[in-house]
Amino acid sequence: MDPVGDVGDGLVARGLWWRSELLAVGMSDDELRRLRRTGAVARVRPGAYVVAGPEELRAAEEGAARHRLAVLAAVPRLAPGAVISHVSAAVMHGLPIWFGPHHPFDVDRVRATRDRRSGARRSTYLDLHAAALEPDEVVAVDGVPVTSIARTVADLARTLPLESALVPADAALHRHLVTRAELDRAVELGGHRRGNTAARRLVAFADGGAESPGESRSRLALHRAGLPAPVSQHEVRTPDGRLRRVDFWWECGVVGEGVVGEFDGRVKYGRLLRPGQEPGEAVFAEKLREDALRAAGLAVVRWTWADLADFTPVAARIRAALSRP
Repeated sequence: MDPVGDVGDGLVARGLWWRSELLAVGMSDDELRRLRRTGAVARVRPGAYVVAGPEELRAAEEGAARHRLAVLAAVPRLAPGAVISHVSAAVMHGLPIWFGPHHPFDVDRVRATRDRRSGARRSTYLDLHAAALEPDEVVAVDGVPVTSIARTVADLARTLPLESALVPADAALHRHLVTRAELDRAVELGGHRRGNTAARRLVAFADGGAESPGESRSRLALHRAGLPAPVSQHEVRTPDGRLRRVDFWWECGVVGEGVVGEFDGRVKYGRLLRPGQEPGEAVFAEKLREDALRAAGLAVVRWTWADLADFTPVAARIRAALSRP
């Protein structure tokens, strides 16, 4: 059974069912309520449910994965010509998202755009924007019409705080999903649209060297602290003859001498794991790596997610390291 024949393989193939379809195959409303209480079924939005295994049910409760389900459930209900956009498009493209405590991510509200001058509206489950859309600014992701990555980044830059918009912008450049020229064009197509000045600033600041949301936020924290702009993903040769790549690097007048900045996010150790390697081994290997950097006479300053909430102490440590003899 395919509830929405013109959207990819339909919602059923994606683990989503409409209430009417569940009733049609013999399930009663009482059974549906009981299954929801036991956790065997999760509601994505009114009338749309996940009836599947643990992985799909867990996705229905978690951030970006839940929002993707909300998008898939919303598409058949959208007006003709509406295209998934903004943060919903970022999720569909697989770009990372980050929202601060003062600008939370509403995972249940889907964002879409129609190529019109007016008609924007907002409801509990939909933000519908009205804005011009060029033909090449619309692509298909899993059969769903979505704004292109360049247009998505530009839209986010126009509507989100800089820190939130920077994370997917950096990721798109880092993964070579978009070029800076494409981002520049997407911004310029916005003309005098509200927020376009902020979008120009973001595109100018975006850097494909950032490998994670933590590194993107760190770059912005360094900039706001008034520190010199570092080089991202710089390679340093240590006394053991090995090249060690560091998150951030400041040259200190003499080639090969400088300050190393490292964002220490827990997820980083997962990225460092080699096949068969345990997390504890990766942590120990990272310690040996830092020892080698210090043995080369380099100052190493580390910070964590918690430090990004108040970067002042870290900035002071970096300034001290940069001013040392």
